Amino acid sequence: MQIVRGRAPSNKPSKARSATFTGTVWGDPVLPTTAEGNSINSVTFTPGARTYWHHHTGGQILVVTAGLGWVCPHGEKPQVIRAGDVVWVPPGERHWHGGTTATVLTHLAISIGPTNWLDEVSDEDYLAAIGERTQ
Repeated sequence: MQIVRGRAPSNKPSKARSATFTGTVWGDPVLPTTAEGNSINSVTFTPGARTYWHHHTGGQILVVTAGLGWVCPHGEKPQVIRAGDVVWVPPGERHWHGGTTATVLTHLAISIGPTNWLDEVSDEDYLAAIGERTQ
């Protein structure tokens, strides 16, 4: 068992994420990654920011805490997600998630097992995928 005690607010900024994200994305670990690869992070996407394509060996739960964004399984149209929504992504399902072109999205990302990062969601693919969506 591991207990991660709540932390007092700090003046340290969130850590900017870049290697597997497009755009400006900020992340704060809630639970350090375990030996099994499980993790919980609070992630904020600025407008247009998003993850690369990826999948999780044990699945992923997204708990949207603020804003409006999209989650997109491979081969499908993005689905709108907003504050209060909870998303279950099954093990091995290739997907991306992030902000809309005009809104910020914050969610808790609960990853079960290791994350397998894949290719970038290009601007052209992102805009084509969301082109028919309205906010």
